[in-house]
Amino acid sequence: MYCPKPHGPVIFLMGPTASGKSALGLDLAHRYGLEIVNADSVQIYRNLIIGAAKPTPKEQDGVRHHLLDRVALPEVYSADRYREEAWEVIAECHTRRLVPLFVGGSGLYFRAVEQGLATMPAIDPAIRSAIRAEGEQAGWPALHVRLQRYDPELAERIPENDSQRICQGLAVVRATGIPLSSWQQRQPSPPSLQVLKIILQCPRDVLYQRIESRFDQMLDQGLLAECETLWRAGYDRQHPAMKAVGYRQLLAFLDGKMTLAQAVSWAKQESRRYAKRQITWFKRETGAVVVVPWDDSSQAFAQVQFFLRHNRL
Repeated sequence: MYCPKPHGPVIFLMGPTASGKSALGLDLAHRYGLEIVNADSVQIYRNLIIGAAKPTPKEQDGVRHHLLDRVALPEVYSADRYREEAWEVIAECHTRRLVPLFVGGSGLYFRAVEQGLATMPAIDPAIRSAIRAEGEQAGWPALHVRLQRYDPELAERIPENDSQRICQGLAVVRATGIPLSSWQQRQPSPPSLQVLKIILQCPRDVLYQRIESRFDQMLDQGLLAECETLWRAGYDRQHPAMKAVGYRQLLAFLDGKMTLAQAVSWAKQESRRYAKRQITWFKRETGAVVVVPWDDSSQAFAQVQFFLRHNRL
């Protein structure tokens, strides 16, 4: 699908999981008349609610949200599709003289919006299923060796047990005859956006405490029951959403592979690891980057106010 490149002001509110992005985003939207664009790859799915830390209907009241609950399982939502639809949202907001506020922790989504993203070919689901079956039988390290033959550049960047990315690499080359790394190099020119990037910074020990506390709250809110609904539906465990932190671990418990205590401990550990990866990603951000403390919104308010004053539509 062709989507014209947007231009004009946008705001990115980024940060690791449990750092308070959603609450600050709502405060900013209410104060400055902004509309929020979801930039979380899990909140895209309608089926995922509690474990996705999705804003409640009450929290969304009075603030228009875009790209939230966009698709339902078992459909797979790609970063390339996100880029197309996000560009459409930006253009539509600008026609109404509104500045969109992107809120989330999926670094690839932010990058796709700001820099563009190579369009990936459509792949027959049967090809992916066949490759996944091979991986389960022969082991993903064996398929990683195969990927080294067909796409050595991609294989060098992928761990030998990364089933999702190995499957994607082999599926693309099997369907098109062209390595995935070659497709990725077909990067479109970036849009002409004026971007303010606000990154929430939280002390590591405080962040980890917030992560553990939030997961306990999710369990109290019914996360296990939500996972049981997914478990009974029998969704493919290789689906990216089924590998999301929290869901993957509780589904393993429901599969009888571990105790609930073990699943909860694993989920909290993986949430901490995910937060570390997010922090590393956001440290590489360039351009108009402002790092603000997670517990003092005044700096974020001041930066947004200044940005809006000097980037009128």
